[in-house]
Amino acid sequence: MASPRRGLAPLLLLLATLLVLAGCSRAEVFRKEAYVFGTRVDLSVYGDDPAAADAAMAAVLQEFDRLHRAYHAWQPSELTALNEAFARGETATVSDELAAMLKDAQRIAATGDGLFDPALGALVALWGFHSDEFKPTRPDPRQLQALLAARPRMADLVIEDNRVSSRNPAVQIDLGGYAKGYALDRAAAILRAQGVTNALINIGGNVIALGKKGDQPWRIGIQHPREPAPLATLPLYDGEAVGTSGDYQRFFEMDGERYSHLLDPRTGEPAHGTQSLTILITPRAGAGTLSDAPSKPAYLAGEQWREYTRRFDIEHVLRVAADGRVEVTRALRARLQFPAPLEVTVVD
Repeated sequence: MASPRRGLAPLLLLLATLLVLAGCSRAEVFRKEAYVFGTRVDLSVYGDDPAAADAAMAAVLQEFDRLHRAYHAWQPSELTALNEAFARGETATVSDELAAMLKDAQRIAATGDGLFDPALGALVALWGFHSDEFKPTRPDPRQLQALLAARPRMADLVIEDNRVSSRNPAVQIDLGGYAKGYALDRAAAILRAQGVTNALINIGGNVIALGKKGDQPWRIGIQHPREPAPLATLPLYDGEAVGTSGDYQRFFEMDGERYSHLLDPRTGEPAHGTQSLTILITPRAGAGTLSDAPSKPAYLAGEQWREYTRRFDIEHVLRVAADGRVEVTRALRARLQFPAPLEVTVVD
């Protein structure tokens, strides 16, 4: 007579297998959207645990909200308090984080010959960009010339541990060209700490990738500066970041002319030589930050853009000139796919 235990063994094995399969869910992309830093934020996490993905993305959005409130350029924040101290000629004590950000921004500004200079917050305000809604008006010429004569620069800052002062009372810090990239690095650190290894973080076109999407790399598009469609697409690999400076993101038009928020500190006017400039940062420390601030001096440099990207060891660059010409470095051209035939000039 057969043993009852032997007869039950296959059934128990089948039941255990079904329970294991039931506990396994298929991996998918989980997403969250928000509006922070004056732009749209998109988070994507690839995995099989919706609760873990949701918690990790919620932690990232909480951090973004903290950064937005702490370093807002015109609403009350630690940054506006610092600017008020500069205007009074006083020294301020700031957080460790802000002191480190200011030192890094100071270094980037020096590398880019001051074309990217967060000390020009007063110039940004003069052009009306310290507002959620832009009013199409030019600044008072006398105020503009007075500010140019005062020449506020990041080099005016004196940073000693947490004590920050300015040799120039005209300095008003605006981290708008730095904070999104810094936030990308913070998001990547938070996701990794929560065990997320595959994600894509997009803050208004500044993007960083972690891992991949299943068995394929993440894929992103580079916005066409004059059409509501991608100019090109490319794969983005683990630890890479992409950022674009363009005259189509924050701008107003008046008398047939476009005025963007990308202001040239040499003239005090919006730059007109470039429609957009995109850089890809290969995996390195601070890749997110480097995808943001270093695109500004290259954008403002016009035809000399390649000189400035080299200074930051950036080999993957695409530029759309004011006349629509498309220039791309050889390293990035090998990665791009264009949805429509396009004449491009390859630059070494």
